[in-house]
Amino acid sequence: MPMRITDAEEEEGLYPINEKTIKIKGSLRIIIMVMIVGVVGLLLAHDSINFATLRETKDLSIKQTNAGCQFPAIFNFGDSNSDTGTESAAFGRLPLPFGQTFFGKPSGRRCDGRLIIDFIAERLRMPYLSAYLDSIGSNFRHGSNFASSGSSIMEMPCTNQLLDLGTQLRQFQQFKQRIAESHHQGGNWLYLRNFLPRRQDFSKALYIIDSGQNDLYYALKWKTEKQVKANIPNIIDHIGLVIETLYQEGARIFWIHNTGPIGCLPIMVKNNPPKHGNSDQNGCLVSYNELAKDFNSHLLDKIIKLRTQIQDALIIYVDIYSAKYSLINQAKKLGFMDPLQSCCEPLKGGILLNEIENKRDNVIESHGSCCSNPSEYIAWDSIHYTEAANQWVANFIMSGSFSDPPIAVTEAACANQTRGTQNLKVEEKQRNARLGSFLN
Repeated sequence: MPMRITDAEEEEGLYPINEKTIKIKGSLRIIIMVMIVGVVGLLLAHDSINFATLRETKDLSIKQTNAGCQFPAIFNFGDSNSDTGTESAAFGRLPLPFGQTFFGKPSGRRCDGRLIIDFIAERLRMPYLSAYLDSIGSNFRHGSNFASSGSSIMEMPCTNQLLDLGTQLRQFQQFKQRIAESHHQGGNWLYLRNFLPRRQDFSKALYIIDSGQNDLYYALKWKTEKQVKANIPNIIDHIGLVIETLYQEGARIFWIHNTGPIGCLPIMVKNNPPKHGNSDQNGCLVSYNELAKDFNSHLLDKIIKLRTQIQDALIIYVDIYSAKYSLINQAKKLGFMDPLQSCCEPLKGGILLNEIENKRDNVIESHGSCCSNPSEYIAWDSIHYTEAANQWVANFIMSGSFSDPPIAVTEAACANQTRGTQNLKVEEKQRNARLGSFLN
C-alpha cells in the first residue's frame, strides 16, 4: 500500500527533499496557476458573452413586441358624435334614414353611416363597439361604448339628459366589477371567453373620450357667451377627474378629443344669424368658435398637468377642432357642398328633449326630406356629420398629425410599451457599466 507523505513529516525531514523534487513541485504550481487563470478568463468571457446575448435578446424581444403590439379592447365615452346605440337602446330606436348609407338599416348612430369611432375601430382591426346598454346582439369582447347622444361632461338636469360623462364612468366601473366577479365565481366559461374582455385587457385597452360639444351647446341656449367662458375651467376640471378615475381603474392609454368648431354647425348659424363682424370666410360664428378654442386650450393645459401626475400613462390630445375646420375650409375644393348646408332638414329629434316628446309607439319619428347623395355634404342633420365627412376627419386624426404628442392611433399601444421599457434600458446601461468596470 503506497504511503502518503504528510506535510508534518516533510517539514520534520523524515523524508529527504532533493533538487528533483523541488523542480517537480515548482512545475506543478505553475501548471495549476495557469489552469486557474485560464478558467477565470473563460468564466469572465462567458459572462461577457452572456451579457451581450442577453442584451441582443432583449433588444430583439422589444422589436418583436413593438411589431405586434395592439389594443385588446376600446372603451369609449362621449356624446352623439360617438354613440353607436345607447340612445336607441334607452329612449327608442332611431329610424331610417339614420344608418342608410353604410348599414342599410337603423344602426343607432346619428349619421347616415359610420362615425369617427367606427373608423378608428376599423383602423385598429377591431369590430365596431357595442353600446353598453344594448342588450340585443352585443359583444363586449373587444370593449364597450358608453357614449350617449345628448350627453355632456357636466350634469345638466334641465336638458332631460341622464347619461352625462360621470354616469358613463359609473357604468364602466360596474361593467369592470361585474366581469371580475364573473371570473371569480367561475361563470359560463364560453361566454366569458367569447363575449367579455379579459381582466388584464383593461390596463392595455385604448380609452377614448369625445365629449364637450353639448356643454357649450346647452349653455349657449341659456347663458351669455361671457358666462359660458367663465364656466369652462369647471367643465375641464370635471373631465380631469374622470381621466384620473379611469387611471385608478387601470387605464393607461388615453385618446382625448377636444371639441369641434361649434360656430360652424348649421343649426347654430341658423338659430343665431351672425351679426356684422362675427362671421368668418366660411360663414361660421366667430365668437362661438372662440369659445370652443378656449375650451380646447384649457383641456390641453389640464392634460399637460395630468401627464406630470400620472407619468406611466400616455395621454394623447387629439385636435378635432383643427381637423374639422380644415375640412370646412376646404369643402368645395374637396368636392363637398356648402359646409353650412345639411343633407337632411329638418329631422325631428335633433335634441334629446324633443325626441322624447315626439315618440309614437316607442319609435322616434323622422320628418323632412334628405338629399339623394349624403357623401356630397359635411353636415348630415344640421348638428352631426355625414359618414363621408366623418371618414375624412378620422383619416386625419388617426395619422397623429393633429395630436399632441403626434402619435398615430395604431402606434399608441407600442408607444406606451416603449415608455414602459425606458426604466429597463436605464438599468441595462448601469449593469453594462458595472461589468465593464469589473473587466477593466
